[in-house]
Amino acid sequence: MLKTLKEAVIAVIYGGRSAEREVSMQSGPLVAEGLRSKGFQVVEVDLYGADGLLDPIVQLQSVSFDVAFIALHGGEGEDGRVQALLEMLGKPYTGSSPLACGLAMDKVLTKRFWHGIGIPTPAYLSFVGHADADVIEEQMSYPVIVKPSREGSTIGINKATNRAELDEALLKALEYDSDVLVEEFVDGPEFTITIIDDVAYPPIGLKPAPDHKLYDYEAKYIADDTEYLLPCGLNEDDENELQMLALDAYRSLGCSGWGRVDVMRDQAGVFWVLEVNTAPGMTSHSLVPMAANYVGIDYASLVEKIAQSAWDKVGRN
Repeated sequence: MLKTLKEAVIAVIYGGRSAEREVSMQSGPLVAEGLRSKGFQVVEVDLYGADGLLDPIVQLQSVSFDVAFIALHGGEGEDGRVQALLEMLGKPYTGSSPLACGLAMDKVLTKRFWHGIGIPTPAYLSFVGHADADVIEEQMSYPVIVKPSREGSTIGINKATNRAELDEALLKALEYDSDVLVEEFVDGPEFTITIIDDVAYPPIGLKPAPDHKLYDYEAKYIADDTEYLLPCGLNEDDENELQMLALDAYRSLGCSGWGRVDVMRDQAGVFWVLEVNTAPGMTSHSLVPMAANYVGIDYASLVEKIAQSAWDKVGRN
């Protein structure tokens, strides 16, 4: 029986079929490179393959490995299905359980849950299979944020300030998901908090360039003009409050291992939780490596830490 992670073979699983495949194809090889630089044995698995036709069960059964580092984003890799498959195969893996992943991936279910337990999150309306702009205008005021319920990396998310923009945003959201979330816009700065091994790292303040309405996909992964604030600009008490709120939101969904929590702060100083990401990006633009680096953890040490957490939670260390 293997005793340490150094003796194990780590499968870095990336790719997938979701709209975030391109991001995952950046994250996965970097994770593998970081682990190899630390002396680990690594195999790489492009789940479903480039054409999206490979059988993931056959792929994972045909590879000899002891623990999985999930570098998938969105789709099956973040909604709990790949996690459930790995559990059926008896393989430990990084990140949260299938149930926690599924709950966190569905923004509508997450918000219903948070409203029920008192986690502050913006007011919203949800629609299944359609979206009624008249109802939205009757019950909400512009501006609003329109989101597909089960996508990440801000894919399909748009801000609407009038009926024409709302109609367009609803159509775009429905291209990605049959379930649509329309959320009250919080006018204020955005923060993101990395959590690893149940420890909240220093928040990062996000300041997109003026030509970006939101911290969107382009601002996250393509543009070099987004400003990242570390330290985030909050005083110590407010930063502590933000970290505790992020931990509460993360724990409430049953998340474990690692993740990232996105939060807005309104003009009155109130924090509002937007979502929890259970499989954050690990690209050169990504926020988790940035937060870790700020506290002295380089990329290779970060991926080692995340992999070790997966190994430790099954008592194999």
